[in-house]
Amino acid sequence: MLTRRALRAHLLDARLAGVVATSREVSLRSYRLFAARDPRVLIGIDPERNWGHRDLLGLMAEKCGVSADPRATSGQDVIDPDRTLAALDAFAGRLAVVAQRRGPVLLGTGHPHRLLGFYVALAEALSAAGCAVLTPAQGRRVDITTRFGLRTHKVDYVRGVALVREAGAGRARGEPGAHTHSPLPVRTALAAAAEAGGPLPELVIGDHGWACGAGQLGFEAIGPADTDDPALFVGEAEGIVSVAVPLDDAVRSEYYRPLTRYVLNRACLSR
Repeated sequence: MLTRRALRAHLLDARLAGVVATSREVSLRSYRLFAARDPRVLIGIDPERNWGHRDLLGLMAEKCGVSADPRATSGQDVIDPDRTLAALDAFAGRLAVVAQRRGPVLLGTGHPHRLLGFYVALAEALSAAGCAVLTPAQGRRVDITTRFGLRTHKVDYVRGVALVREAGAGRARGEPGAHTHSPLPVRTALAAAAEAGGPLPELVIGDHGWACGAGQLGFEAIGPADTDDPALFVGEAEGIVSVAVPLDDAVRSEYYRPLTRYVLNRACLSR
């Protein structure tokens, strides 16, 4: 069993928390864009409040542990590992509830290169507990605006976890999927589930637009977020996202395995 103390040490050693790779400049830029309601950083939520830059800085200090000093404008950002642990406990609590009800779940990621293994382990554990792991909109095409312009993607599933691939890219080329912040894939998946007559997920587990897009549509959503992803934390503050876990979402994929063990054990889903 992985203890809380051991996981805290791992968070710091792997730079999942503590001093993280995300720069202060990148985080502050995201807060400014969010305050301007740029859809690239809203990633699916429509905030009720008028969140100004200083409001966001205060919220992110509270939720993640970043510096609340607006004069701190350079260097690496910081995540408080104790805030990460508390959020992981809440995350595990939501998994336990849906597992006890054997409720249907939907899992998706915009970070397949890093987080796919984390979600696959959750999907397998929830399936073993009797939850239906939903896979709606398989192969459905989605047009997503990227920095290279509008690109057509398709929804795909890997061991129960949704992701998107650029049209024409396949597993034969070893491509794990595309990185995206867009809420369009989860909207497409949920619409397809509704069109088919259900079931609809009781819980959506994912990052970026997967969590925010689902939460904005009224589905319970939980997921991890970095210091430059204020949308999930605003969503949590406004009741759109159930749990946002502060951590670096782009470290090596194997560094998330201890988090997986910890969460599944807390949720009583370990095998």
